[in-house]
Amino acid sequence: MAHDLDRSLFHEITGQLKSKAIKVKTGTLVDATIIASASEADGEAHWVKHKGKPPVHGFKAHVGADADTALVEEIAITPANVNDGKAGLEAVPDNPGEVFADSAYRGQHFGDAVRAKGGTPRIVAIGMWGRNEAETLTRLEAWNRPIHRVRGRIEKIFGTWKRSYGLRRMRWRGLAKAAVQVRLTAVAYNLKRGLRIVAAT
Repeated sequence: MAHDLDRSLFHEITGQLKSKAIKVKTGTLVDATIIASASEADGEAHWVKHKGKPPVHGFKAHVGADADTALVEEIAITPANVNDGKAGLEAVPDNPGEVFADSAYRGQHFGDAVRAKGGTPRIVAIGMWGRNEAETLTRLEAWNRPIHRVRGRIEKIFGTWKRSYGLRRMRWRGLAKAAVQVRLTAVAYNLKRGLRIVAAT
């Protein structure tokens, strides 16, 4: 019941803020952040090791945010070891515009899902075919540079969640309660962000 309530609250408030703050949808940022569990005894969380950092026992918040306003539009919560590209499908809103994501989301499955929702995938590439190495590297950099520039905005959302809203660690055990905490954090963030945007217009 609480899980359904927090989901409804998140979508109701986000919908109202979007109607005031998002005038024309141009793009969506998709990424995930790892959040430590309340206890290593939480059987619904899992261990994961990420980019040379120490292993973390916890959950992963998969997020879709508007590229222009940085309002969070969709959220999916999974154990930390779930692949970004698979769970990220749930974080893509309808009619997402251009979808900017890192190389963890490469692959036909995610790209097809984005296109099925009316969007265009803009995924960081890790390699390209070319006639020679110099030309290929130049093309690769030209493709990735604008994607990195735009998708980097979602890191600021995660930083704000963890720095200002205490989301470095879950408060309670279990996936359902983790989802409640993440969505309530997103509601608080969206309210503050949305009111700032509306006040500036």
